[in-house]
This record gives sequence, C-alpha cells and structure tokens, in this order.
Amino acid sequence: MTFDAYGIHLGPLYFRYYGMIIMFGAVCAAYLGRWLAGQMGEEDPDIAWDALIWALIFGIIGARIYHIFTPSQTLLDAGIDTKYYLTHPLDIITTWRGGLGMPGAIAGGVLGLYIYARYIRKPKLDIRILLDAAAPGVALAQAIGRWGNFVNQELYGPPTDLPWGIYIKPENRMEGYFEYERFHPLFLYESLWNLASMFFLIWLWRRYGDRMKRGDLFLAYLITYPLGRFLLEFIRLDYVPYFGINFNQALMFVVAIVAGVVLFLRHRKEDVPAENQEE
Repeated sequence: MTFDAYGIHLGPLYFRYYGMIIMFGAVCAAYLGRWLAGQMGEEDPDIAWDALIWALIFGIIGARIYHIFTPSQTLLDAGIDTKYYLTHPLDIITTWRGGLGMPGAIAGGVLGLYIYARYIRKPKLDIRILLDAAAPGVALAQAIGRWGNFVNQELYGPPTDLPWGIYIKPENRMEGYFEYERFHPLFLYESLWNLASMFFLIWLWRRYGDRMKRGDLFLAYLITYPLGRFLLEFIRLDYVPYFGINFNQALMFVVAIVAGVVLFLRHRKEDVPAENQEE
C-alpha cells in the first residue's frame, strides 16, 4: 500500500481521496435523513438507505452530464468542450480527469428518489417526504464533499494575503495566476455555507414543522444553497461562461427565485369571502 497526494494505491487498485470524501458525505447524509424521517413520523426511516443507492447512481450520472455540457473556462482553454466529450466517449466516464457538476447532481438525485418512491418501493411513497427528509442531509454532504476540492487543489478564489489563504501548487494554478501562491479557499467558504444551511433547515423544521407542507423543507434548501452559490460565484475564478455570463451563477439566481415564489404561493393566505367578513 502506498499513498500520494491524491489517493491510495492498493495493488492494482487506486482509491482517490476525492471519491472517498464524496462517499463519506453521502453516508452522513443518509444517517441524517434516516433520523429526520423518523422525526417526521415515517414508519420506516430505513428507507433512507434504500433511497440513497438510487440518489447516488442518478446523482453521479446527472453530475457528469451537467459537467460535460457546461465545461469551465479552464477546460475550454485546454480545448475540452462539449464537442470534445461527444467525440471522445471514453473520456465521458473518466470522472477522475474531469469533474462533477453540483446542479446536475441535485437534479439527478431528485430523479433517482422519484424513481425509487414511484416505481421501486412498495407501497408507493410520496416523493415530497423523501425530499424533505433528504434536504438537510444533502447540505451536509455538500459541506463534506467540498473538502474533496481541497485535496484536488481546485475551487479557489482570487489571490489573497489573508492568513487563511491556501497555497496552490503551480501546476494547479489557472492561466494568468502563476505568479501568485495563496488564494481564497472558496471550497471552504461553500463548505461552511452548506454546513450552516444544514443547521438552518433542521431549525426551520423543528420551529415551524407544524405549519409546513410536504416539500417545503426541500424548497427552503433550493433557496439557501443557490443563494450561497450565487454570492460565491462572484469570486470564483474558474466559472462556466455561457453567452458572456456566468451560467452557474445565473442558474442559481433563477432557482432561488422560483423556489421562493413557489414557497410563498403555497402559504399565501386565501382571501376571506366578503360574506364572512365582520362589518
């Protein structure tokens, strides 16, 4: 057994720290989801473990597809765009050489949960129950998973002299930043935001759970995560350029607004009929 900066060699096998961190985050999310499902009154909270498999499979597929169709500026500079992937199909499965897009992971995970709740589990389960139970766990998994970016020396912000700036090796620095050594730890900022979102979502459910409808907690997640991601994209160096804009940032803005509007409309007070109003 030998170790290097990115993983562990065990004979012919190679286990990357990034993958192990992602899996650890997923397991922690399932534990939290199981606990929350029990707190919500679900008779079989162990559904979290069965649902995890489907969410993981489709989440990884979705994350990879999203990455392929939204290559970052660094990949584009290296000549790796969507056309490249479509003409080099073997590179599509080499996730260790490319990346995983979080928006695609979320969309794929939701699809996996829907398939499990609608077609796999007997009796069928309301998908909104799974989404609510999973929401804080997803935030926790993201908080843990971002440390995989630290291992890979990616997801950093502009150069900085702040004491918490992280050293980036020359081979991992973006074009135009080779003369700088320390950068904003953007992965850390997002990790802390996601951790705070997890605690906020749990508090929200414990404080207002009796007034919340099924699906509300997941909608709250679709506001908190995109909001943090939208703000942090302002200092992200390796962004996704589409039509002259930061595509991920624009997408996060739209998702947060739509989720907020839907949540508001679900709880908008109905007008009191005129005949029932006191004179």
